[in-house]
Amino acid sequence: MTPTGLRERKKRETRLALSQAAIRLCVLHGWAEVTIDRIAAEAEVSVRTFRNYFGSKAEAIAASHVERMLRIGDDLLARPGDEPLWDALLQATLSQFAPPHGAAPPQNERWREGVRLMLAEPALAGEMVKANAAAQEQLAEAVARRTGTDPRRDVYPTLVAAVVAAGSAVAVEHSLRADGPAPLGALLAQVFEQLAAGLPAPIAAPEEA
Repeated sequence: MTPTGLRERKKRETRLALSQAAIRLCVLHGWAEVTIDRIAAEAEVSVRTFRNYFGSKAEAIAASHVERMLRIGDDLLARPGDEPLWDALLQATLSQFAPPHGAAPPQNERWREGVRLMLAEPALAGEMVKANAAAQEQLAEAVARRTGTDPRRDVYPTLVAAVVAAGSAVAVEHSLRADGPAPLGALLAQVFEQLAAGLPAPIAAPEEA
């Protein structure tokens, strides 16, 4: 689904390094304090290299979302063919949103608050909309290959990609706004369990007399 040539792989790695540097700096220091020069220095590349990939720091930040969906699609296609689709999608999503313990830096309350502030930045909104559309298109291609459907003809792969994107966003939002620790992996598992079950309506608790 994604380019495998050495040159394309290097370009993809550079894009991701710049995107992650932009996210890290904005979360830790605030949107207004982060310049393109500072992002380039953090990623150990020139400003010219940054501008070869992105037109703004907002575009750089949003690029991580597209890359994540590309990797989810790659992981989905690599999973056993006889695995139920929603189980495979959950495991592929977990591998990118909730890596094993120790594989990602700890995200304390300061980090979570920084992420909340960054995502609320008006300048980022438009780029995230564009990134989400591109990400869903990439994931739909992977779902189509997995299910033998055609995203240009069949509704199913595009619908699944949109649902995965929306469900993942809900899990992330709940994790960020929780009062205490809210493991993203557990929230994602809950989301996908409900999606696989067809989103049954919750059974209301009986009112006390």
